[in-house]
Amino acid sequence: MSEHKVVIVGAGMAGLSSAMLLAHQGLDVTVVEASGGPGGKVHSREVDGVAIDSGPTVFTMRWVLDELLDSVGTSIEAEMSITPLQVLARHFWPDGSQLDLSAQASDSEAAIAAWSSPQEAQRFREFCQTIRSLYATLEGPMIRAHRPKLGGFTAKLGLQGLGVLASLGPMRSLWQQLGHQFTDPRLRQLFARYATYCGSDPWQSPATLMLIAQVEMDGVWSVNGGMVAMAQALARVASRQGAVMRYHSLCDRIESRQGRVCGVHLTSGEFLEADHVIFNGDVQALRQGMLGEPARNAVPKDSPTRSLSALTWSMSTPTQGVALDRHNVFFQDHYASEFEDIFERQRLPQTPTVYVCAQDRPGLMPSGQSERIFCLVNAPACGDGNGLTEEAVEQCQTHTFQHLKQLGLTLQPTTSNCIRTTPQDFHKRFPGSGGALYGQATHGWMSIFSRPGAQTPLTGLYLAGGSVHPGPGVPMASLSGRRAAEAVMESLVSTRLFPMEATYGGMSTR
Repeated sequence: MSEHKVVIVGAGMAGLSSAMLLAHQGLDVTVVEASGGPGGKVHSREVDGVAIDSGPTVFTMRWVLDELLDSVGTSIEAEMSITPLQVLARHFWPDGSQLDLSAQASDSEAAIAAWSSPQEAQRFREFCQTIRSLYATLEGPMIRAHRPKLGGFTAKLGLQGLGVLASLGPMRSLWQQLGHQFTDPRLRQLFARYATYCGSDPWQSPATLMLIAQVEMDGVWSVNGGMVAMAQALARVASRQGAVMRYHSLCDRIESRQGRVCGVHLTSGEFLEADHVIFNGDVQALRQGMLGEPARNAVPKDSPTRSLSALTWSMSTPTQGVALDRHNVFFQDHYASEFEDIFERQRLPQTPTVYVCAQDRPGLMPSGQSERIFCLVNAPACGDGNGLTEEAVEQCQTHTFQHLKQLGLTLQPTTSNCIRTTPQDFHKRFPGSGGALYGQATHGWMSIFSRPGAQTPLTGLYLAGGSVHPGPGVPMASLSGRRAAEAVMESLVSTRLFPMEATYGGMSTR
């Protein structure tokens, strides 16, 4: 057993990634998780005897998982079953129109030509060229970077990269930039929606968030058994590497001695010694002192704007009306009002856009047969206050299902076939967050530099998860776990406590 003990607080995708990599390097790794299983925000709810994915539902950027699993001697194909989706998402509008975005850009282009106009299809083709260039420019200096800083970021971009950003209009908001890309307001609305993938307002998000559209166009997969099966697979791999997974183990405090971490206290009263602690939770929990004063002082004091939360419904219900695909978005006419309600008025949207994940699709369902449905409406992250009353939640639920019915989809939620989750519930599950599901909002062009990185001023304490760089979402959180593991290994090498025979673009090999 290694003399180097690592405790990872939280078995989310970041914590699991760190555990896999560090255990593979021979370190003594223990993961403590408050809930009864792995995944963190990746979780399911059981309704009518079936498990329904009730957190992240989209698997993209598979190269992140490919690299992680390859580095520990396995592969996606060996650990789970995934299927590429031909339809990335199906979109519905109040005017009765419907558009599929497809895995093949040429199919989307043809659909847009028929649905809108040949001129708009040409604009879509140019948009695709723009976002391909943008993603290629930013993947290295932003997404793969440990933590970008303005000076180093611009240096890594070089003249060509700076030219790409200059042509984009980096000072514009996402909404403003999309007004330059499209004349059909429905397409502007569709691609503005990608800001919500990182919990943000399209009117305040930087134009660079257009790259999220490229992430989806590079491929979306479904996971057999749901996204939870992915988390379970990573936990199995980490255990095979020697990591110890301890569920129903809530961390009470991160302990330090003489300026460096020395372990964690659990609420059970047990103390786990550690040379290194990786905190895979919301940074706000540390900032609020929920894990002790030393950890509080290890993160910036200023609290940034919280990201979106959500009001969700996990259902086993028959569906009637429009044909669903796996991922579906039902838009409304007054799009700006949704974000004004959430970010300015701190209330549930009066006219919500609704995401519907039909988890037994694609494919035809027998008429009248129940299927697994997950519905989501964006909400303010005020789950730790008194902002959302039961009356407001009920009113939003009524508006949500009325809106779906007006656009052609009839669902039948009841107290027996549906579990509702509110921002208050998310706050309880993820302490310190207020229900924010994506850490801080990505508002303003400087926001990419404001998330904390893996390293902290407290020696031996590292951060991972969606509230730190490179940001929220399953692949980004997994990348942050990799960065935290790399930082641990680098600290061991720099102090000559650990041999390294080779270096890599990620973990070391021995």
